[in-house]
Amino acid sequence: MRSGEGSILSRLRVGPRTRLALLLLVLLGLFLLVANRAPSPQRVRAFIEPFGAAAPLVFLLAATALHASFVPGPLLAGASGLLFGPILGTAVTLTGTVISSLVELTVGRRAGRAGMDRIGGPRYQALATWLERHGFAAVVILRLAPVLPDAPVSYAAGLSHVRTWQIAAGTAVGAAPRAFAYTALGGSIGNLNSPLAYLAVGIIVVAGLAGVLGIRWHVRHSRDAAAAMQELEREG
Repeated sequence: MRSGEGSILSRLRVGPRTRLALLLLVLLGLFLLVANRAPSPQRVRAFIEPFGAAAPLVFLLAATALHASFVPGPLLAGASGLLFGPILGTAVTLTGTVISSLVELTVGRRAGRAGMDRIGGPRYQALATWLERHGFAAVVILRLAPVLPDAPVSYAAGLSHVRTWQIAAGTAVGAAPRAFAYTALGGSIGNLNSPLAYLAVGIIVVAGLAGVLGIRWHVRHSRDAAAAMQELEREG
C-alpha cells in the first residue's frame, strides 16, 4: 500500500521546468486581471479610510499583493501619498516596497529557481552572475533605474542566487528616493505647481540618472574585465 502511494506521489511531483512555467502563467494571469480591474484613487480611498488607525497596515497588505501582481510601484506610491500624506505615506510606501521584494524573491526562488538554473541561457547566466557578484550594489542600481519595474527585478533575483538581506537592504536604499518622490506627487495631486511637487520631479530625474550611470559603469567595467581576461589568455 505504501509503495503504491509512493509511486503515485512520485508521479505527481512537479519538475523545475513545470514550476517555472506555472509561475510565469500565474504572474501573467494576475497582471491581466489587475490591469483590467485597476481601482481608481476614489475607490482606494473609500476602501481604506473606514479602517481608521489601521488604514496604513491595511493599505500595506493590499499594496504588497498588488505589487506582486505587477501593479506599477509609482501608482501605489501615489495612492499612499494621496491617503496618508508625504511623511507617513513615504514610510508606508518604502515598507511595502521592501516587503513586496521579499515576497517576490521567495516566490521566484521556490517556484522557478531550479527550472531557470536548467533552462536559462547565456544572458540569464550573465545577469545572475552579475547580481550574485555585486549583490547589494546591483540591487540598489536596479531600483534607481527608471525603466526597470520593481516586481520583475525581484522575481528575477529570486531565480538567481541573490541573498535575502541584499535584496531587502538594496531595495530600502535604492527605492527610497523614488518612494518619497512618487508619494509626494500623490499627496500633491491637487496642486502640482507646489514646491513639493517640483522637488519630487527633481528627485525622480536625479535618481533615474544615477541608476542609468550605475548600469553603464557596470557594463563598461564588465567589458573591460572580459577584454583583460581575453588578453591574458592570448598571452598565456
